[in-house]
Amino acid sequence: MSAGGAKASASRGYAKGRARRAQIVEAAAAVYADVGYDGASLREIAKRAGLSHVGLLYYFPDREALLAAVLERRDEQDAARIGPEASSPMAVLRLLLGLADHNARHPAMVELYVRLAAEACADEHPAHGYFIRHYADTRDYVHRALLELAEQGRLRDGVDPRAAAVGFVALMDGLQVQWLTSPDEVDMVAALRIFVQQLLTEPLE
Repeated sequence: MSAGGAKASASRGYAKGRARRAQIVEAAAAVYADVGYDGASLREIAKRAGLSHVGLLYYFPDREALLAAVLERRDEQDAARIGPEASSPMAVLRLLLGLADHNARHPAMVELYVRLAAEACADEHPAHGYFIRHYADTRDYVHRALLELAEQGRLRDGVDPRAAAVGFVALMDGLQVQWLTSPDEVDMVAALRIFVQQLLTEPLE
């Protein structure tokens, strides 16, 4: 085989491997959403992905590695929707509201996130560290936007940007639980928009 042919073959193999990994991660996300992380087995995930148990282990040697891949995929998808850098602190808030709107149209992923967040409160849970970092990063992201708005005089008097960021993240997560329970009665985006608007001295849009 020529060098060019070898490279093409390697490229096809790499692409096939990436596609297979993505297929496994998607199946795992579905199983986690159905039964939670603790109730999920690698054999069931392999079955849904159309693989043998041994075949799945070739790509993910243990449950922790697969869970990490599922959480990383969610973060990558959210980051792609938010974009690398918002043009302004107001844009950051609008993008976060847009993310909430996206979540409202994808209940399976919301349920997966809610289930894992609750399970991961335990120190020994393999996703515990992930959620510590996730919440810290999200609070920091919102805090930086609100702090910039405060410096511009666009936050109401008495609003503490850091406390408001904590409240925003708490409301976002709490609304997801309420929405999963009563989707016809809870409008996540509207509730978040009201909260944000109450922080500002000018219209959000």
